[in-house]
Amino acid sequence: MIVRIGMAPASGALGPDSLTALALGLEREGFDSLWVSERASGPTLDPVVVLTHAAALTSRIKLGTAVMTVPGRSPALLAKELASLDVLARGRLLPAFGLGQRLPAEQQAFGVRREERAEIFEEALPLLRRFWAGDAVVHDGPRFRYDGLRIEPRPVKGGFDVWMGGTSNAELRRTGRLSDGWLAAFTTPAEAERGRTAVQDAAAAAGREIEEEHFGAVVPYRRGPLPEEAAARFARVRRISGPADPADVVPDLDGLEAHLERLVDAGLSKFVLAPLSAPADWDAELADVRDAALHLQTRAR
Repeated sequence: MIVRIGMAPASGALGPDSLTALALGLEREGFDSLWVSERASGPTLDPVVVLTHAAALTSRIKLGTAVMTVPGRSPALLAKELASLDVLARGRLLPAFGLGQRLPAEQQAFGVRREERAEIFEEALPLLRRFWAGDAVVHDGPRFRYDGLRIEPRPVKGGFDVWMGGTSNAELRRTGRLSDGWLAAFTTPAEAERGRTAVQDAAAAAGREIEEEHFGAVVPYRRGPLPEEAAARFARVRRISGPADPADVVPDLDGLEAHLERLVDAGLSKFVLAPLSAPADWDAELADVRDAALHLQTRAR
């Protein structure tokens, strides 16, 4: 198993100077990738804009969305937008998709009711794959209709390995049926192992197989006690997935290596590390994370 480690900025605003320092630092220090999340109703910058800026600054690191909302977007326009970014990034884009955050403001922003999201997603994702393959798409579905529509440019590699997020039983089954990989978040190692098994079982039931290297997690980390704002977010997230010891989900930087080792033992090998609080100095932050965990990236298990 080959471990790969990327980074994501802390939740909240990310300005041009901090984004530039983060992207250049990841490239310099040997990290695998930069990942950005999406929240239309918050201060987080648009993921495509952020990754386009990062692509212009770098030449090696991969660029990922963790995760990007699909329901509420036109599959044709989304296919073109992401393929265009991939072309500019010379084939470095790693899209990961989801249904969108369970927040009323997010549902307003995307114009999709919560109960509609799964049905829209399941219709849209196969269409995205067909557009990226260069098909002249003919489709007459409940939400989208196309009569021989072809979208260009295509991604550099002719398509994407599409990863999906989510931890509910329904989301895990959907990941197994539709995706090429699973990116968990706010999960314990035990939950990660159960989730990986559920995704693999769902894939097998659908006559599919997901590569063993295509399981990962967003891993938030802290320095010292859990900040009050982060504790409130943790409690909100865990209301869905159940109670857990915060230290089993959000390790301290000193315990990050051991936490990643446990996730590797659970069958995960791709990690997106995210500080809970925005660093004052990204160069110093990346140096500390490099010393704490980056040596795991070269390990084959």
